[in-house]
Amino acid sequence: MTSMPSRHKNKGSEARRKSSERKETIKYYRPTSGWVSLELRELWEYREVIYFLTWRDIKVRYKQTVLGALWAILQPLMVMVIFTIIFGRLLKAPSDDIPYPLFAYSALTIWTFFANGVTLASNSMVMEGNMIKKVYFPRMSIPIASVAAGMVDFCIAFVILVGMMIYYGKTPSMAILTLPLFIILAVSATLGLGLWLGALNVMFRDVRYLIPFLLQVLLYASPVAYSSNLIADKGAWNILYGLNPMAGVIIGFRWALLKTPIEQPVILATSAAVTISLLITGSFFFKRVEKNFADVV
Repeated sequence: MTSMPSRHKNKGSEARRKSSERKETIKYYRPTSGWVSLELRELWEYREVIYFLTWRDIKVRYKQTVLGALWAILQPLMVMVIFTIIFGRLLKAPSDDIPYPLFAYSALTIWTFFANGVTLASNSMVMEGNMIKKVYFPRMSIPIASVAAGMVDFCIAFVILVGMMIYYGKTPSMAILTLPLFIILAVSATLGLGLWLGALNVMFRDVRYLIPFLLQVLLYASPVAYSSNLIADKGAWNILYGLNPMAGVIIGFRWALLKTPIEQPVILATSAAVTISLLITGSFFFKRVEKNFADVV
C-alpha cells in the first residue's frame, strides 16, 4: 500500500518533465517591422527544406515529358541555329574570331540558365501560396530552390558546349580557372532579380506580364548574338551597357572558356557591381515584405 503513491508520484513527475521538454521545443514567430536582418543562420538550419524543394522542382520539370532532359539542350540549341542564320550568315555579326555557332551557344548556355531561373523564381511565391499559408519556414528557400534546380539544365547544356569546343578545336587557357567566379555571378544575378520580382509579383500580380518583356529586352541588351567589342571606346555607353548584370557575366564567361578579348573591362566591373547590389538589395527587400505574403498570396 505504501508503494502505490510513490509509483504515481514518479509517473507524475516524469509526465511533467516530458511536458516541459515539449514546451521548450516550441518556437514563436512574430512579424517583424522595418528593415531586418537576413537571418542567414536560420536559412542554413532549414537547408534540408531547400534541398527537398530543389529535388521536387527537378522531378516535376521532367515528369511525364517525352524528351526529358533533352529540353535543356534543345532550347539553347534551337536559338543558336536561329542566331547563326540571322546574325552569323545574313548580318555577318563579328564573333571575335570564334566560329559563330560556338560563339552564340557559349552565351546562350549561361543566358538560358538566367532567363529560366528568373522566370521560375519570380513566380515561385505565388505558385507555393498554399504551402506558405500552412507552415513556417524561411520564405527565401522557395526562390533559392527554383534557381538551384536550374543548375541541372545548365550542367546538361554545358556538356554540349564542351563537345562543341572539342569539335571546333578550341582549348581553354588558364583563364578557365576563373569560370566558377562568373558562374557565381550568374547565380547571384538570377537570384537577386528573382527575389525582387518574386516579392513584387506577390503584391502586384501584373508583374508576371512584365517578366517576359523584361527578359526579351535584356537578351538583346546582352552580348549573346553579337560581340560586346562593338561598343568599345564608346565612353559613357560602356557604363550604361554594364548596368545589365548579364553583360559582364557573358563577357567573362566567354573569356574564361574561349579566351575572347575583353576590350572594355569597365563593362565587366560595372556589371559585377550591379549584380552584387541586386543580390543584396533583393534579399533585404524580400525579407522586409515577406511578413505579408501569407495574407496576399
